[in-house]
Amino acid sequence: MQIKVCSKKCLRWKSQNVQCALGRNGITLNKKEGDGATPAGIFPLRQVFFRADRLRKPKTALPIKTLEPQDGWSDDPSDPAYNTLIKRPYRYQHEALWRDDHVYDVIVELGQNDNPPKPGYGSAIFLHVAQPDFSPTEGCIAVKLEDLLLLLTDCNKLTTINILNLNN
Repeated sequence: MQIKVCSKKCLRWKSQNVQCALGRNGITLNKKEGDGATPAGIFPLRQVFFRADRLRKPKTALPIKTLEPQDGWSDDPSDPAYNTLIKRPYRYQHEALWRDDHVYDVIVELGQNDNPPKPGYGSAIFLHVAQPDFSPTEGCIAVKLEDLLLLLTDCNKLTTINILNLNN
């Protein structure tokens, strides 16, 4: 199955169309760390992380991991573990995955810049829960929680997401 970002505000799979939010600086063909843009391309879905203290385990055929309070993601290009899951506290710059807001209650890791990671070419590109007002992300794709949970029921290791360069 392929998921498609069909417009700057729409995500589509099978016969479903749902509202989404993208990076504050649109979509880019040349992703760089911290640019606030969503990378264009076709990416596999690697695994799902979720907050077991906030919701039940999502139904999906993707690999799934329960988030823990010390989980983080390295976004420091000088870190040998750049663009990977880490445990906090951590000496390099990183993003906390255990957040007070609900946007990371469910996270789908996208296979962007990960085989192997190239320092500075983007990290922590996820499909996650949108803010209530669908405000822009730092470069991820975000949808309502119920839409994300429904989408995951149709996903497996062969599922990809196609992020079109909609800026042209």
